[in-house]
Amino acid sequence: MAKKKLGLEDLGGFVFSTNDEFDETSYTNGDSQEELAPEDQKLEAHFSNKGRGGKTVTIIKNYQGPEEELIKLGKLLKKKCGVGGSTKDGEIIIQGDDREKIMQILQKEGYQVKRVGG
Repeated sequence: MAKKKLGLEDLGGFVFSTNDEFDETSYTNGDSQEELAPEDQKLEAHFSNKGRGGKTVTIIKNYQGPEEELIKLGKLLKKKCGVGGSTKDGEIIIQGDDREKIMQILQKEGYQVKRVGG
């Protein structure tokens, strides 16, 4: 059975207009986010092992900006810590409990970081 279409965004970005003066170049997709400067962002470094088979991870939350920049930041953190991880749902997930090291890296990059949880 085919996936059911739920809304206009599921139609692939089509814009339906009966306005003859509609300028399609001025239409903006709602997906783009404004990038805040690193010093204006307040990131949170969480520790978690729930739902991961007992494996510990560090989760960076509250990043505000484009998905591409979040992915770049995630790659930087993984490279500097020498561990694996992923970036999804607006969060950076780094394997292991390296909160202190991650916080130092983020602060050197200019971000404000707060340690949250255990």
